Amino acid sequence: MGLQLVQVNFKARDDAALGRFWAEALGWGVSSEGPGVTNVEPVGFTWPDPAAVCVDVVTVPDPETVRYRAHLDLATTSAAHQAELVARLKELGATPADVGQGDVPWTVLADPEGNVFCVLEPREIYRDTGPIAAVVVNCADPRAMARFWGEAVAWTVHEAGDDFARLRSPKGVGPYLEFIRVPGGGSVWTRVHLDVLPYPGEDQAAEVERLKALGATLTDVGQGDVPWRVLADPEGNEFCVLRPA
Repeated sequence: MGLQLVQVNFKARDDAALGRFWAEALGWGVSSEGPGVTNVEPVGFTWPDPAAVCVDVVTVPDPETVRYRAHLDLATTSAAHQAELVARLKELGATPADVGQGDVPWTVLADPEGNVFCVLEPREIYRDTGPIAAVVVNCADPRAMARFWGEAVAWTVHEAGDDFARLRSPKGVGPYLEFIRVPGGGSVWTRVHLDVLPYPGEDQAAEVERLKALGATLTDVGQGDVPWRVLADPEGNEFCVLRPA
């Protein structure tokens, strides 16, 4: 049946502070499943649901030691909304960021811990995604990544080419998962990765084996004895397979 893409995971120095920033940025609420973890999700949301890919912020001792390629793109509905959102995010502690984007219609910012994200100009395709337009991953081969992730989470591939690929939940709700070709994969200093969850009744170990058959590999990031399994996709991006409750 595949897996559910349920959240993006931010490693942080201070999960509560970074969680508050993202809750304010997205207009969502916060909760906590335990010390060192802040969950950011829509108010009244019943997790998991493809209508939203949530944000999980986890305090770790040294978050700078890992390089990831994922970031969030935020949706806006008008030029005025984009300007207002950028101004509000700066008031919350975001700062302008230069990743070599040049003269583009979107605004690149970094959150208070330095994680880069984009505030997009209004685009029709993102009018119904909610505040997160897309989870974006830099990669070397978007077409291959779309194949892997499309099978991993059973999302519909809407576009797949040499330079760009786009997937979305088959229910047509929530944000897109996008892959952009960057020479060498374009690793930058961020601390964001994806978390997936087996559907009710599905077996975590069986799903891990299925992912390995698709090209994923088990990886050790110093996680120790934990209930989730850490894997890397075919381009080496780490992600976690959570254990069903």
